[in-house]
Amino acid sequence: MNDADSDNRGWKSERRAGIIVIAPAMLIALLLWLAIAYLMPPLAGMDSVADRMLLTLKCCCLAVLFCLVTGVEAVAHERLFSPAFDPLSGFETRRLLVNQRYLQNTLEQILVFAAGLFGLAAYSPDGSAMRAVVATTVVWILARFAFWIGYHRSAAMRGWGAPGMPLSMIVLLYVAARIGYDIGGWFGTSIPITVFSAIEACLVWMTQPLPRADHS
Repeated sequence: MNDADSDNRGWKSERRAGIIVIAPAMLIALLLWLAIAYLMPPLAGMDSVADRMLLTLKCCCLAVLFCLVTGVEAVAHERLFSPAFDPLSGFETRRLLVNQRYLQNTLEQILVFAAGLFGLAAYSPDGSAMRAVVATTVVWILARFAFWIGYHRSAAMRGWGAPGMPLSMIVLLYVAARIGYDIGGWFGTSIPITVFSAIEACLVWMTQPLPRADHS
């Protein structure tokens, strides 16, 4: 067995383990979201758009504090107390690399999360509907923690945090569908869903690994 075959078996084994983890993670996230969205008491004082936007801003602030700022701090503390103080020295531990990747990943995802959350609040007319905003925030934050902790265990275990990004995407797609309905009714609703699905299908197809030529 050559090194390439060994590498392929290694990452495929990790991927398999990650997929096995993702299934229960999705179920737990769904049950938690439903419990908060339907069992939590309706939020008071949510009749005006301004009040709903203010609550959403507060939720985003909590997400930034607990998920993004903690990532920044984790990287900063390790640099402060190790040769990585000089970023150009090339000194990197696995812990530092994981923290850096968590930070970059969170920075990317929080933009999708925030856009979707504000859109969701805009289409939530009262305190009962706004429970979905709280549910989304709680599940997203916990998913980030699960991703971070799991990543320090192994690449596969970061799958425990996998529900975070699909949750943000579903919320944002829902908002896009509502925008489409505002413009063109049910036909308008179908347009963003269809276009996004087509783009997603193209991305799946285009990002398939290229076949490698066999070398004798």
